[in-house]
Amino acid sequence: MTQPHALPTEQEALAYIESCSNWGRWGPDDDAGTVNLITPQKRIEAASLVKNGRAVSLAYPLNTAGGPGNANPAQHFVRTTATAAVDYIGILFHGYATTHVDALCHIFWEGKMWNGRDSTQVLSTGARAGAVDAWAQGITTRGVLLDIPRLRGEPCVTLDKPIRGWELEAAAEREGLELQPGDAVIVYGGRGAFYESNPSSVPGVRPTPGVHVDCVPVLHRCDAALLGWDMLDAGPTGYEQFDTRAAGGPVHVLAIVFMGLPLLDNARLEPLAQVCAEENRWEFLLTINPLNIRGGTGSPVNPIAIF
Repeated sequence: MTQPHALPTEQEALAYIESCSNWGRWGPDDDAGTVNLITPQKRIEAASLVKNGRAVSLAYPLNTAGGPGNANPAQHFVRTTATAAVDYIGILFHGYATTHVDALCHIFWEGKMWNGRDSTQVLSTGARAGAVDAWAQGITTRGVLLDIPRLRGEPCVTLDKPIRGWELEAAAEREGLELQPGDAVIVYGGRGAFYESNPSSVPGVRPTPGVHVDCVPVLHRCDAALLGWDMLDAGPTGYEQFDTRAAGGPVHVLAIVFMGLPLLDNARLEPLAQVCAEENRWEFLLTINPLNIRGGTGSPVNPIAIF
């Protein structure tokens, strides 16, 4: 048996596929996944967290040299006339640049996607199941920031020390939080500080710092509705099956395919961490409004935290 804080074996990590699965929990035709945990009452409770109205964006700008790492840039052209100006924006938002939310049709494992559906239901014309339009009413809930550099007393997470599941719980305890069903759990790793101090590392190219797979059982136990992060999956993991077969990494597979947990990828969390420290509060109202793309595998977003 794994000792406290020891890394799980590959067999134990693969066992999360069964132990953390939510397949069938909300019915065989469900497309919304853990967003089902955000009830009207949960939204009301989240709204009560607004005290002074201070707002913070968790998004990178779309039109700044392609975003961090210059990966998957946005195309932005403006046409002007004597009386008006109009824009064209083209963007491949999945990847390591644009702030976006992953829909439940984005990742597959052994030919299956969320809720056990066949991956062939995702066509070039759009997904027939698990698409982002399942969240057309928006994702509005209590957000909690787990500041791992603050917990460690270090500027950022490093390659040799991925973010562990026990650290999520330790950060919550230090911040005076209890992780609750329907929460959006936002995990800050200090991405900007890492790449500033490691100029030879390329965002999105392994090896990468980030979240270890043993965070997934913690998110499952607390019934998180969404995971937001700035660093994504730590890798390589040393687990052969995940390293060779998991698109995005094992957290992507376990969260999206088996938990039905949407991922807020590439969140810009330095400003949020600063405001949380200034306010001495690590919980807030969080609003995320994906574009209503029929059959979409996700959407660029501009999440807003309100204190």
